[in-house]
Amino acid sequence: MRPADYSRLDGLALASLLRKGETSAFELMTTAVQLARERAMPLNALCYPRFEEALEMARTAQLIGPFGGLPFLLKDSGLASRRLPSSMGSRMFRDTQFSFDSTLVERFEAAGFISFARTTVPELCMAPTTEAVANGGPTLNPWDPARSPGGSSGGSAVAVALGVVPIAHGSDGGGSIRIPASCCGVFGLKPSRGLLPMGPARGEGWGGLATDGVITRTVRDTAAVLDAIAGFDPGAPYAAPRTPESFLAGLGKPFDRPLRVAKWVSTWNDIPVDADCLAAVDLAERLLTRNGHEVIDVGPPEIDFDRFVNSLINVIAANAVVSIETVAGDKASEQWRGLLEPAILGAYHYGKKIRASDYISAIACFHQISREMARYMRGFDLVLTPTLTQLPVKLGTLSMDDDFLAFRLKGARYTMFLAIINASGQPAANVPLYWNEQGIPAGVQLIGRFGDDDTVLRASAELERLSAWQTHYVRLHMERDLARSNDNMRTAD
Repeated sequence: MRPADYSRLDGLALASLLRKGETSAFELMTTAVQLARERAMPLNALCYPRFEEALEMARTAQLIGPFGGLPFLLKDSGLASRRLPSSMGSRMFRDTQFSFDSTLVERFEAAGFISFARTTVPELCMAPTTEAVANGGPTLNPWDPARSPGGSSGGSAVAVALGVVPIAHGSDGGGSIRIPASCCGVFGLKPSRGLLPMGPARGEGWGGLATDGVITRTVRDTAAVLDAIAGFDPGAPYAAPRTPESFLAGLGKPFDRPLRVAKWVSTWNDIPVDADCLAAVDLAERLLTRNGHEVIDVGPPEIDFDRFVNSLINVIAANAVVSIETVAGDKASEQWRGLLEPAILGAYHYGKKIRASDYISAIACFHQISREMARYMRGFDLVLTPTLTQLPVKLGTLSMDDDFLAFRLKGARYTMFLAIINASGQPAANVPLYWNEQGIPAGVQLIGRFGDDDTVLRASAELERLSAWQTHYVRLHMERDLARSNDNMRTAD
């Protein structure tokens, strides 16, 4: 299969070719590995490549599940996989091996995915950029290499935007799917809390903020993946409401009435929003209105944003302590502190000072936000916001060399509409509708009621049909391949 043909097709289209016998899992993996080497690795988007192993697996793969043998990438988030080690973007955690597969990895494999590498993340997945020292340098944005692709699922978003894979694993504890999806111009859904499994070794992440998911170029691929991997996780502390019979089938159903959509462009603490990010919201409003929905500029509920950010910082720092001390064991700090970047070492020291009452208060703050958002959503089906308050930031703008608190506070301003929704547990998606005159993407966020992932997906699919976001990928792939060809010619000369 030609790389250009592979890159323009989504996961379901490639799976259809597999079932018809018009391609093979080995042919798809061969193309994916080629594109990984040519497109993703130069932007530092991959780690722990297992290319030869994956090619052998694909050679003998059975066409199982809805995706039948499709190339796939796992985020370097520590999601347990016996095949792929993990570093979580940290020199301290480098080459962590697992003796078991997580429930989610088992479901990915049962769906027909063959993982052939991990995707890069910031250290401990604790940043809205992907610039880990452990990766040998920053991961670069495919639309502008001087900018960040976002984080923490930065490598996954880069690989999907570049057409290396149509679908990649991501996770989101404070925006980590939606941030890079916005920065890289792809679709990314943070599912409702409890919809996807976290077992068997974990019950929650970051006090219930975190969930796994996928990043895709089409809404229907995300819907089909949810059909395959969502559902009851025995022993889990959380469970989402009952899901529809099929998220994918629901995409083709028109709404039985116009949706009421709240629009947020005003911000807590009067944090400014870039003009391009506001233009993306305006475009989304026009498209939603064209489809008969009602968009109402009402702004967000009254939430103590400073208290929330302090609560988020406390929970993240406490989790950093647990993670670091699990690996450090009885070793003196002099033996391992040099393996951590300054902001993460600062998180450790900050976390050591947190009282039990601080942590309990933080969880209570999250629960209060859940109640407040549930009350707010009684009058609305969806909320429309900018995904980020700025265009993708330039590399080094949010640096782990910074003081931990300063780093977190800057990140909170950049992502202010996102982590709130991790606290409430609601579904939220980045929808890639807008590119500015310089070709830089700025996404919009659609937030649904808790457990109503179906409405978020269906509305996103409507926006996809009304926009032309798929055409941007064709241009990107052509530009990247032309640049590589020119580099090869210069090398030959």
